[in-house]
Amino acid sequence: QVAAAAGHTVVLVDQSDEILKKSTKGIEESLKRVTKKKFADKPEAGAEFIDKTLKNITTSTDAVAVVHSTDLVIEAIVENQQIKNELFKRLDKFAPEHTIFASNTSSLQITQLANSTTRQDRFAGLHFFNPVPMMKLVEVIKTPMTSQKTFESLMDFSKAVGKSPVSCKDTPGFIVNRLLVPYMMEAVRLFERGDASKEDIDVAMKLGAGYPMGPFELLDYVGLDTTKYIIDGWHSLEPNNPLFTPSPLLNKLVEEKKLGRKTGEGFYKYK
Repeated sequence: QVAAAAGHTVVLVDQSDEILKKSTKGIEESLKRVTKKKFADKPEAGAEFIDKTLKNITTSTDAVAVVHSTDLVIEAIVENQQIKNELFKRLDKFAPEHTIFASNTSSLQITQLANSTTRQDRFAGLHFFNPVPMMKLVEVIKTPMTSQKTFESLMDFSKAVGKSPVSCKDTPGFIVNRLLVPYMMEAVRLFERGDASKEDIDVAMKLGAGYPMGPFELLDYVGLDTTKYIIDGWHSLEPNNPLFTPSPLLNKLVEEKKLGRKTGEGFYKYK
C-alpha cells in the first residue's frame, strides 16, 4: 500500500486468489481511512488518490512468474527459516541480477536468509512496523555482505515511501524488538512471581513511562505465539542469556491456544 501510494508499481503475491482478494479489499479500506484525514475537504482528490494507488497494484499467486521484472523483492511470509530460505532460493534463480532481496522478518538472522541465495551483496533486512500505513519506522538491516550500494538504495526507498529509516547490524531483534521483547518478558516474570497484577503493571507502564499500551495489552496485540516463537529462537542462540529465558505461563497460554486478540483470549479476554 505505501509503496503503491508513493508511485511504485507493486505486485502483491500470496498463496491463493481468495487471500489476495481479501488483501486488496483491506488495502482499499485502509486507503479510505488515509484519505479521510489527508483529503478531508477534497473528496474528489481523495477518490483520485485511491484509484491511482490501486492501479499501481496487481496480484499474483506465482512469485517466480513476476520476479523477472522487479527491482526489489520484499518477503513478508511466515516466520520460518526453512520456508523463507526455500522461497529466496527459488526466486534467486529467476530474478534479474540487479534485483535486491529484502526480508521483513522481525526475529530471524538476515545473514542466514541471504546465504540461501547467490546475491548476498544485494540482500538486506527491511523491517516495517505494524500497522505499516501509520508507523513511520523502518529498520534497515545490513549484514557483513550487504553492499553499500544496496544499503543506500534501501534507505532511499524507505524515505521515498514516506518512512523514517534507521540502520542496524544483523543482531537478534535488531533495535526495537531487542529492547521490546525482553521488556515484555520481564513484565510476564514480574506477574508470574506475584509481585504485581497484570492490570497494575499495564497501568503503571502507560502512566509512568508514557507507553500507549501496557506490556500485557501489547503481548495480546502482537500474538503470544509470535512472542514465544521469537524468545524460543533467541534462547536457542544464547541459552545462558537470562533475558531470553522462556516463560512457563506464556508457554501454557500458547498451548491452550490463547494467543491474544486474534483468538479472543490471551492475558485478557476480548469480545
